[in-house]
Order: sequence, then structure tokens, then C-alpha cells
Amino acid sequence: MKLLLEYLALCFFINNPNDLEPSKAFVWRCIAFYLVSGIIVEANISDPADATLEVAARALMAVSLISVLLLALKKWPQYSQLLTAIFICENLIMTIGIGVEVLDVVLHKTEYKDVPLYLGGILIVWYLMIVAYILRQMFSFKTWVSLVWAFFYFTLTYGLPFLFMEVI
Repeated sequence: MKLLLEYLALCFFINNPNDLEPSKAFVWRCIAFYLVSGIIVEANISDPADATLEVAARALMAVSLISVLLLALKKWPQYSQLLTAIFICENLIMTIGIGVEVLDVVLHKTEYKDVPLYLGGILIVWYLMIVAYILRQMFSFKTWVSLVWAFFYFTLTYGLPFLFMEVI
């Protein structure tokens, strides 16, 4: 539980992912939660089969991008730390996203129906800032470089699977 709280602190720009050492079991639980929560969110938007395929593609893309980045930087030993840091923070955002979707259903026919849309936008900006923070902490990137990488990561992990699902 202590390790989870230390990783969650990254979502609030506290702690350094370099100082956190996740066990293999912790990493796998993090990935499992990512898949389950992602499927829950996506299944509320599309059918469960498409949701499962899109989330699996997103996870594969995320793991691939993290791998390519670490291989390019010759920092492979930090794989578990980076993967876990990004996925834990993404899991928190996804969990809050589930709450926003519930709020969307509740507020759908009220004058506040656009509130969930704004909250979703805030979650995306927060997510980009978290990923940039993690990358800056792990690799001592300049802030703007971290933000560019975070945007690139977000665009590829969410955009490509989405486009793939639109094509098939």
C-alpha cells in the first residue's frame, strides 16, 4: 500500500519515479487495473468487444512507446519504474474518468450537461502534465521537451488505437 501511495503522489507532482522500485507483481497488477478500468470506460462509449480491443491496442502502444524511448535513451533498467509510474497515474485519471462518465449520465438532460466535457478536458491536460513531470524527473528533460514527449505519447497511445478502431 505504501508503494501505491508513493506512486499516486506522482499524480500530484510529488516524488521522483527514479526513487520507486516496483515489484513484478505490482507492475502486473497495475497493468491489469489499466486494462479493466479502460474497458469499463470504453464500454460505456462503444460495445464491450470494441472496447476490449481498443484498450488492448492502447496498452500495447503504451508498452511499445515506453520500450522504444528507453531503448533509444539506453535506460532499459528503468523500464518497470517508467511503465508503473505512467500506468498508475493513468489508472487514477481513468478512475476519475469513470466518475465523470457517471456524472455525464446524471447531468445529461440538465442545464449542466456540458460540465463532464469540461472535466474530461481538465483530466486530459492533467494527464499530459503528469506524463511530462514523470519524463522530466526520470530523464532530466527540459520542461518543453517533456511536454512534447507527453503530447506525442498521448497522441499515439490514444489516437492510433482510436483510428484503428474507426477503420475496422
